[in-house]
Amino acid sequence: MSSELITQYLYPFLISFTIFILLLFKWWLPPSAAKKHYRPPPSPPKLPILGNLHQLGWHPHSSLANLSRKHGPLMVLRLGRVPALVVSSVDAARAILKTHDVVFSDRPKSSIFRKLLYDQKDVAMAPYGEYWRQTKSVFVLHLLSNKRVQSFRTVREEEVANLIGDIKGSLSSVSPANVNLSETFAALTNNVVCRVALGRKYGGKRFKEMLMEFVELLGVFNFGDYIPWLAWVDRLSGLDVKMDKVAKEFDDFLDEVVEEHVEKRKRCDGGAEIVEDKADFVDILLSIQKESTIGISIDRVCMKALILDAFAAGTDTTYTVLEWGMTELLRHPNAMRRAQDELRRVAGDKSSITEDDLDQMCYLKAVIKETLRLHPPIPLLIPRESTQDTKVNGYDVAAGTRVIVNAWAIARDPSLWDSPEEFHPKRFLNLSIDFKGHDFELIPFGAGRRGCPGIAFAIAVDELVLANLLHKFDWGLPDGVEELDMTESTGLTIHKKFPLIASAAIATP
Repeated sequence: MSSELITQYLYPFLISFTIFILLLFKWWLPPSAAKKHYRPPPSPPKLPILGNLHQLGWHPHSSLANLSRKHGPLMVLRLGRVPALVVSSVDAARAILKTHDVVFSDRPKSSIFRKLLYDQKDVAMAPYGEYWRQTKSVFVLHLLSNKRVQSFRTVREEEVANLIGDIKGSLSSVSPANVNLSETFAALTNNVVCRVALGRKYGGKRFKEMLMEFVELLGVFNFGDYIPWLAWVDRLSGLDVKMDKVAKEFDDFLDEVVEEHVEKRKRCDGGAEIVEDKADFVDILLSIQKESTIGISIDRVCMKALILDAFAAGTDTTYTVLEWGMTELLRHPNAMRRAQDELRRVAGDKSSITEDDLDQMCYLKAVIKETLRLHPPIPLLIPRESTQDTKVNGYDVAAGTRVIVNAWAIARDPSLWDSPEEFHPKRFLNLSIDFKGHDFELIPFGAGRRGCPGIAFAIAVDELVLANLLHKFDWGLPDGVEELDMTESTGLTIHKKFPLIASAAIATP
């Protein structure tokens, strides 16, 4: 080969190849890997470009639990270009959600969340900072405080009475009938949340489909967030078009809701304020907007983002607990009988269970705790992101690392729980462990600053619904069904993949 050809072709190739290798090496290492004494958490072997994405599987909470058994309760995965710290033990969760809570209180950017949640202006996915603090305070004070939750008691009891009436209407006095409990629970929680947040019920087939599509999209994997140069796959698969369609439909719906409330306020004595106890969440947001009582501006986009948070989150996770709770009781008739015995003893001759009765129902509360242990609605919680380099349990974690807390794995840890895969509500009769974010053995709603603020609201619905269903009806598997299918759905919130169908008969004294 002549020197001219070498100069013309070989040298440029070698230079380009060297630059490529250097860039790949720099991309592959953690941001702080060059630091002396840097000690990252252990990591499974990874593939070029994909990293560990191929190891997530259809049910990442289960796949990551298996990986953590081999690599430890703190491990780092490479999800395409995204470094992710996976947390799978009580000590590690406490370190992240309590000891270093401020460092890990940010949320990662996501194209799905940006499109569906108004550029992440909702409370759940907003970046950590003043905007998030102010909007969370609106939620906590005006929708989810103990006083407000109690003020919604009438709504809950009316909707539960409607549910019981509908089931009774479908039964004959002599033979049981099958009830689609998944559909029933979804409708009930939708009605409760609509009345509380939006002021009235909204229904119809398309509305239910829209909500289902919205929740499903929140948990979809999109290539562009992890491997940017593969973002074209999301366009080719139709994901981008579907996100735009659902976002537009919800935006139009929320605009109509807000406009209804604006017109209602105009009709109320020339704009007089609506009585606090009669106000729904949209009314409250309009009052805050008018009075400018907080440090941020509540514009129309912010308002719609907050309404969407209250509506979607309150509906989906609440009915998931009901669905799995009844599933486990149907699989364990002895546990169901014990719960019914307690309910009927406490209720006596009362025609229905009210919220005043619930404090006496220790076993029912244990059933809900055990359901949350085995089936946390969001098993990997909502991801966090570190804002600075820090040390966690002796390991270095770089700024910008995504954090995935596997609440599902912690709640099934055999070092913490006897027979962790079994449904045993009675374990909680002698345990002080609760699910409110103080006991890290059981964190289905998260913990720390970014823990779910709606625990009291969700549990109030779940307890009242389960209590009345078990009090009023005797339940069993449909004819010909010997065992329930426990296959899980995929996505952010984990439901049963197939609807829960149960046989109901009016309870005999």
